[in-house]
Amino acid sequence: MRNAMLMTAGLLSALTSPWIMAQTISVETHSLMRLPSKTSVLQLDRLEVADYGTLLIPAGLTEVKVGQLVMGHESRIAIVPSAEPFSLQVKQADLGGGAEITARGAPGTFEKAPTPGRNLNVRIEQLNADQLFVDARGGAGSPGYVGLDGGNGIDPGCTWGSASRGIDGDNGGNGRDGAPGALVRLELPATFGNERIKVNVQGGAGGVGGDGGRGGKGGASKGCVVYRADGARSGKNGDKGQSGAAGPTGAIVVRNL
Repeated sequence: MRNAMLMTAGLLSALTSPWIMAQTISVETHSLMRLPSKTSVLQLDRLEVADYGTLLIPAGLTEVKVGQLVMGHESRIAIVPSAEPFSLQVKQADLGGGAEITARGAPGTFEKAPTPGRNLNVRIEQLNADQLFVDARGGAGSPGYVGLDGGNGIDPGCTWGSASRGIDGDNGGNGRDGAPGALVRLELPATFGNERIKVNVQGGAGGVGGDGGRGGKGGASKGCVVYRADGARSGKNGDKGQSGAAGPTGAIVVRNL
C-alpha cells in the first residue's frame, strides 16, 4: 500500500506534463486507484491490479503503454467514457480469471443524454489468459417523466349545485434511446483463438416510459342526510410513456499479430 501511495504522489507531482513515465503502479486487493486526470499519455514498466482491485482511467487519459500487465482474479481496468478513443498497448500480459477491461458508456439522466461506450484500441503482444473480457456497451437511456396527477372535481352541495368531473391524469413521458456501443479494435497474438475473446459492444437499453398520472376524483356530496346531489366521474389515468429504443450495436475488429 505504501508503494502505491508513493507512486500516486509521484504521478500527481507531474501533472503539468502531457506525458508521464513511471516504473510501477500497483492496485491493492479490494481497492480502487484513480490515475491522474491532467495527462494524456502514461508509460509504465509494470502495472499490477490485484484480485478484486480496480484501476480507474479518467476521461482525459488517451493512451497507456505497459511493459508487463498483471491482473488478478475479478480485477478491473475501468475506463471513463469520453469522445476520445483510448489506446492500451501491452508487451506482455497475465490475466486472472474474470479480469476485465471495461469502457461502458454512462447511463442517461433527466438532465443528460447517455454516453456511448468509449472506442478502444488494445494491443497485447504476448497474452497469458484463459479468456479476454472487454465490456464497451453503450449507456442506457434515461426513463421518461411521470405524468402529473389530475385535479379532483368540485364537490356539490346537498340541495344545490352539481359535481364536476375529475381531471384526467397526464400521460407519462417517453424514455430516451440508449447510446451506441463502442468500436473495439484488438491486436492479439495469433495463438490466442477468437473463441477466447469475449467482447460486448451492445447498444444501451432504452429508457422505460414514465407512468401516467392518476386521474382526479370526481366531486361528491358529503355529510348530506336527507338530500344528496349526484356525484361526478373520476378522471382517467394517463397512459404510460413508450420505452426508448436500444442503442446501435458497436463493432469489433480483431487483428492477429
